[in-house]
Amino acid sequence: MKSTKCAIALGSNLGDSLATLKSAIATLNHTPGIAVKSHSSWYQTAPVGPPQPDYINACAILEVTLQPQQLLTTLLEIEKKFNRIRREKWGPRTLDLDLLLYDDLILETPTLTLPHPRMTQRAFVLVPLVEIAPDWVHPVTKSAIGQILKTADCSGVHKMKV
Repeated sequence: MKSTKCAIALGSNLGDSLATLKSAIATLNHTPGIAVKSHSSWYQTAPVGPPQPDYINACAILEVTLQPQQLLTTLLEIEKKFNRIRREKWGPRTLDLDLLLYDDLILETPTLTLPHPRMTQRAFVLVPLVEIAPDWVHPVTKSAIGQILKTADCSGVHKMKV
């Protein structure tokens, strides 16, 4: 089966976030149909939404043999394994896995929009993604991720010394 290059964002701000994110990368890499090709550095980022602790965020490039909806379902199952509970929109979480890009696919279903609809406005996504995929062209804007980052406010995103 043909493999497809994908980009995901990872985030956590509850519990031992760094350990959770490292474990999530390992879990992804041991999931059938998913191979982690690279991941960014870890970034401490200011939260979006209600008052809550800062996040640790990163991005990863995956090679997958799963269809987009299967991949989304798998990501949601992995979130549940890490005790993700959805209480409020943009609330704190043990683990957040967002499917950002699935090759150059543009898709809109009731449960999945590709590319991720808010990724171009989020420095906490763009900064780590540029580190590992600066030349990836966003299929809607037709701009490279590195170009999109130039217009983002990155003041709340700080690379961690780990």
